[in-house]
Amino acid sequence: MTDSDVSMNLDRGDTVWRTVMQPALDINLMAKVVAKANLQKAWQRVKSNQGAPGSDGMSLEAFPGYAREHWPTIRQSLWNGTYHPQPVRRVVIPKPGGRGERLLGVPCVVDRVIQQAILQVLTPIFDPGFSESSFGSRPQRSAHGAIAQIKGYLKEGYRVAVDLDLEKFFDTVHHDVLMSRVSRKVHDKVLLKLIGRYLRAGVMVDGIIQATAWGTPQGSPLSPLLANILLAELDQELEQRGHRFVRYMDDLVILVRSERAGKRVMASVSRYLTQKLKLKVNRQKSQVVNVHDLEYLGFQFRGIRVYWSDQAFADFKHRLKGLTARSWRVSMAHRLERLNQYLRGWMGYFGISQYYHSIPDLDGWLRRRLRMCYWKQWRRPRTRIQKLLELGTDKRHAIRTGISRKGYWHLSRTLATQTGMTNEWLAKQGLLSIRDLWMKAQGYI
Repeated sequence: MTDSDVSMNLDRGDTVWRTVMQPALDINLMAKVVAKANLQKAWQRVKSNQGAPGSDGMSLEAFPGYAREHWPTIRQSLWNGTYHPQPVRRVVIPKPGGRGERLLGVPCVVDRVIQQAILQVLTPIFDPGFSESSFGSRPQRSAHGAIAQIKGYLKEGYRVAVDLDLEKFFDTVHHDVLMSRVSRKVHDKVLLKLIGRYLRAGVMVDGIIQATAWGTPQGSPLSPLLANILLAELDQELEQRGHRFVRYMDDLVILVRSERAGKRVMASVSRYLTQKLKLKVNRQKSQVVNVHDLEYLGFQFRGIRVYWSDQAFADFKHRLKGLTARSWRVSMAHRLERLNQYLRGWMGYFGISQYYHSIPDLDGWLRRRLRMCYWKQWRRPRTRIQKLLELGTDKRHAIRTGISRKGYWHLSRTLATQTGMTNEWLAKQGLLSIRDLWMKAQGYI
């Protein structure tokens, strides 16, 4: 079934719905949620984001066929307030570097589409009122903007950071506190009831449904907006107190001029979070530090210069090792495609780092690992010798290296492999240069 089929099906349901419900279209938010154009836009967004099946096992590919048969009924149940979401499927994601686990909730495709449709209606209502110091999951804002704002505060002389860590934020959100904030701008009782049901839909763990009396599932389309709605009150409080701060979702940093002021701010803001918003502050991870010792969104600061953090760089190299592992039995074309995709993504984010010193060595290290992969792929001595000769390696060196029993890593740096598999040859195979990606991110090329 094609996207046009989905559109026709949505249109068919919309025609029936419009006949009965049109008078409420301009005064009811749920009417905007279930409008054909909004739902079609939501489906396109969900499809582009990909994602695994939820607890019902339905894939993205199966959704159009399901929608053709069931969508008019679903739309009617949304309108009259009888729709009940499916539980989310629990997924445990290891954090980079073995730093624990992150619990994600994967909604069913149908619920992802509905939540995305709700998000598209509520964002224009709430987002204009959010703080200029809030950067997470907002239109036209990003982590780079948060880093740039911190740099601005550093130039003003605010060099002490109050780094507040909210303990398991998405798992501990108090539903009543959150819904009271949502209801300040959303007066549609049917929509409020649906959002509440999404919060209480439960989670499926190993086939068993568990109730969710707290929290909002991290991984659903609506959760980031709900988090920003709850924490917008914190932003407003910090602005009224005159603080310089940056917040990216639940990652909050307040910049002050002295350690004494930092400790005072840490205590007062922690009390506010606990008593007013019913959130838990992680006392072990929260800290008052010189900004040089701050790691925020994967970056560190040296004066007013921004570097990627040591941990982010270590995670980067670890991932590159996995993509260039000899034991990964894939074609070199597929390996290079995946590798380049990762390099573009990582440098697209961390390329604002002004630290260049390690990049040339990293490029050389990566090329050496790829030579090692090619060497293993060629396998037999005769094949290796033939390949090196075809690449222009001296015959004597090609034979000596081709019959050598030394390890892959050692042989990847011999004269024969380097004069055969040159930097230029690897570039022709498709390998991107980390240096060129960094130069482009910095605006030099």
